[in-house]
Amino acid sequence: MKLNITPWHYEELIKKSYSLDHIFLLKLIHENYDVSALVENSLKIDAIHQGLTRKGLITDNGALTTIGVELLVFLDSKEETKLVKRKSATSDFELWYKTFPGTDTFTHKGKTFTGSRNLRQNPADCRIKFDKILIEGEYTTKELIEALKFDVLQKKEASVQENTNKLKYMQNSLTYLNQRSYEPYIELIKEGIQIKETQSNGTDV
Repeated sequence: MKLNITPWHYEELIKKSYSLDHIFLLKLIHENYDVSALVENSLKIDAIHQGLTRKGLITDNGALTTIGVELLVFLDSKEETKLVKRKSATSDFELWYKTFPGTDTFTHKGKTFTGSRNLRQNPADCRIKFDKILIEGEYTTKELIEALKFDVLQKKEASVQENTNKLKYMQNSLTYLNQRSYEPYIELIKEGIQIKETQSNGTDV
């Protein structure tokens, strides 16, 4: 494996808080080298590997993110360009987080359902997880928000229809992200399936 890092490459990496250790391990992962043995046998390498995850260069599963790929592309560049380090999508996360129901108590179509749980939890951890999902590049903020709205509306409609609080089965915000509970709803939306709110106690899907 060969790394062609020039002085201006090195300067840009330092500015963005990337070490050569990060780059070398990232390159190994990119070239499909199994780094698990290295990580298991060295606390220092394990810390570097965790650093790649925290910096958004690899996913929790160890795959390169779009940011990780862009970093390697930058290192292959022969032109002295600036390394643009992406920032977390703060405003996007806040919009998603505000969309997430605060509790499982709600009123829908004139009916009030009383719950007992706080559904918005661990905002800091949620922000990190949300950013990682976006970094992976498979889903957009809009898709995540629309999937959440679909899920919540479906539960509220079912609550009215069955006269029982279905929102009480909603996962808290962090679990929802960790278990990727939004995925089936994104697929439903892509298939053109919609929930039509009606005046009657029913749900048309």
